[in-house]
Amino acid sequence: MQRLYDFLRRHPTGVDGFWAVVLFGLSVVTAGAGQEVRGTDNLALIIPIVLLLSLVVALRRRMPEKMLVLAGALGLAQLVLDVETTVADFAMLVIVYTVAATGARWASRLALGMGLSAAALAQLRWPNDQASVPGNIAIVVFQTVPFALAWVLGDSMRTRRAYFAQLEERAARLEKEREAQAKVAVAAERARIARELHDVVAHNVSVMVVQADGAAYVLDAAPDQAKKALETISSTGRQALAEMRRLLGVLRTGEHQEGGEYVPQPDVEQIEDLVEQCRGSGLPVDFKVEGTPRPLPSGVELTAYRIVQEALTNTRKHGGPNAGASVRLVYFDDGLGLLVEDDGKGAPHEMYEEGGADGQGHGLIGMRERVGMVGGTLDAGPRPGGGFRISALLPLKPAH
Repeated sequence: MQRLYDFLRRHPTGVDGFWAVVLFGLSVVTAGAGQEVRGTDNLALIIPIVLLLSLVVALRRRMPEKMLVLAGALGLAQLVLDVETTVADFAMLVIVYTVAATGARWASRLALGMGLSAAALAQLRWPNDQASVPGNIAIVVFQTVPFALAWVLGDSMRTRRAYFAQLEERAARLEKEREAQAKVAVAAERARIARELHDVVAHNVSVMVVQADGAAYVLDAAPDQAKKALETISSTGRQALAEMRRLLGVLRTGEHQEGGEYVPQPDVEQIEDLVEQCRGSGLPVDFKVEGTPRPLPSGVELTAYRIVQEALTNTRKHGGPNAGASVRLVYFDDGLGLLVEDDGKGAPHEMYEEGGADGQGHGLIGMRERVGMVGGTLDAGPRPGGGFRISALLPLKPAH
C-alpha cells in the first residue's frame, strides 16, 4: 500500500489524467441520458465542453492559472450556448481548490470570485420554474457553499505548506548555524591547544637549552656546575612531560585529571616555583606580591601563570646574557594586576607589533588571546629606559 501511495505521489499528472478520463466518461453518459429525457439534441456542443473541462482536471497541477482561465471561458460558453450544467462542471470546484492552494495570488482571488458567482449566474440562466423566488435564492446559496469551501480548503493548504516550508528553512538555517558554531568551537579549541603547547614547550625547552649550553661550557672546568645544570635539565624535562600528559589527558577525556600521572593545572601559587626555576637556570628574577591574595577563577589562575611564564621565556630568549627581570603580582579590589619587566635588549619590533613570522612571536599572540578570553587588558612593548615590559589587568570574579 505504501508503494502505491509513493507511486501516486511521484506521478500527480497521471493521477489527474485518470480522474479526468473518469469524469469525461460519466459526463458523456449522463449527458446522453439527459438528452433523451429532455428530447433535445445538442451533444455536438456538450462533448467539446465536457472534453475541455476534463482537460482542466488533467492539467490543473501543471498549469493552474491557465486551466482556471479555460474553466472560466467554458463556463461563459455554457451560458451563451445554453448548455446546462453537467457532471463535468465538477472541474470548476477542482480548479478553484487547486488555484487557491498552489496558484498565484491574483489567480486565487479570481477563482474565489468565479466560484461565488457561478451558482448565481447558472440560476439566472436556467431558473427553476417550480420554485419561488426565495426557493431560487436558497438554491443559489446551497450551490455556492461548495465553491466557498473548496477555496477555503485550498487557501488553508497553501498556508500550511508555507508554514512547513518556513519550518524547513529555519531548520536548515539552524543546521548551518550549528555547523558554523562547531567550526568556530573547533578553531577555538585548536587555538587553545596551540597556546598550551607553546607555553609548555617554549618555556621548558628554553630552560633546557640554556642549561645544556651552560653545562657544555663548564663541563671540564667546573664539573659540579655541569652536574647541577644536568639535574635542572632532567627536572625541567620531567615537568614538561608531566604538563604534556596533563594536556593530552584533557584532550582524550575532555576533563581535567588530577592525581596519577597527570599534574594539576598551573595556578597563581605556582608562579613562585616558576620564578625559582628561572633563577636556577641563571636568570635573575625579583618577585613580589602586593595586596591580599584571594581565590581566583581557574581561567584567571592559568592566564596569570602563562603570562609570567611566557614573559620570562622571552626575557631569556631575547634579553641577552646579562638580563634580569622583575615580576609584580598585585591584587586590586576588582582585578589582578601583572607587571613583568626586564632590563635586556628586548624583542625585535616586528614580533610584538606584527606577531612575527616563521613561528616567532606567537607567545605574545597567545597572551593577548588568553587575556581577551577572561575579559582583561594587556600592554606589551619596550621600556623607555631599555628592556621590555608586559603589563596585564585581569578582572576578578568570585570563585565558585
